[in-house]
Amino acid sequence: MTPNQSGDQSLRSWLLLAFLSLIWGSSFILIKKGLLVFSAGEVGAYRIVSAAIVLLPLSIPKLKKLNKKQLFNLVIAGMVGSFIPAFLFATAQTQISSSITGVLNALTPLFVVIIGALFFGARITTRNSIGLIIAFLGVLVLISVKTGAGFSGLTDINAYALLVILATVCYGINLNIIKHWFVKLRPVEITAISLLLVLPVALGYLLFATDFTHKLSHIEGAKLAAGYLTILGVLGTAFALIIFNGLVKIASPVFASMVTYLIPIVAIAWGVIDGEVLLPGHYIGILAVIAGVWIGNRKKAKQLSPSSSS
Repeated sequence: MTPNQSGDQSLRSWLLLAFLSLIWGSSFILIKKGLLVFSAGEVGAYRIVSAAIVLLPLSIPKLKKLNKKQLFNLVIAGMVGSFIPAFLFATAQTQISSSITGVLNALTPLFVVIIGALFFGARITTRNSIGLIIAFLGVLVLISVKTGAGFSGLTDINAYALLVILATVCYGINLNIIKHWFVKLRPVEITAISLLLVLPVALGYLLFATDFTHKLSHIEGAKLAAGYLTILGVLGTAFALIIFNGLVKIASPVFASMVTYLIPIVAIAWGVIDGEVLLPGHYIGILAVIAGVWIGNRKKAKQLSPSSSS
């Protein structure tokens, strides 16, 4: 690769990183708006349905070209990379703010490292370990701060925050399997087909196990809420995942997951605009989480960035 090509690739990757930060940083406020009318299950399912449907023209023609092993792997990618996190985030936000959810989402890069070390032969460095400890302490602070009571201690934590952490574990798994299992598949194929394969479960749940269609027809504000969720699914799940998977392919899982450094800034901004209140303890936890993620991944991200990977 020539210096100009390397520079162009680096610029492209950083622009994609900034774009994804804006899209995904806005996801939490869109979930919040959807929850004003719909249940967490309805929000999660509709997010998957809208994303999968918009990608049908891309996924269906490619489906018949895949073997059974590829299809099985793509089902796993669809579940851990989209389906399960969609429900976890929506459920968590019934009890925690969109701002805090966006911050906890920043743990994704650390779980990329942990999952990579446990199952894909990656190595956890001293820097990774230090970052993990700092971020973990930040998480403990975030989940133990109660409005009006300051630090409540770990005997009275907000367990819903653990759902967000579980979602970041899913993302960590997904990022590693994209890098290692789908070498021959293009990003658009990974995203479109993995969503198509989990579409029947999401659609079946939405139509037969919830009151989504009734609410859409009879509850005031339901169509507006569905509009927010459509934006979330189409832009924040379908198209953003294509871009994100492409970023993983041209850079690395760790570099791509650096999008979570900027997501909290966007999420907090939307939360403040929407009237959410952050206590001093929240800011301490936020800074610790972001600092821990940055410390734990700085060297690794630099080594694997597009400008140095060629």
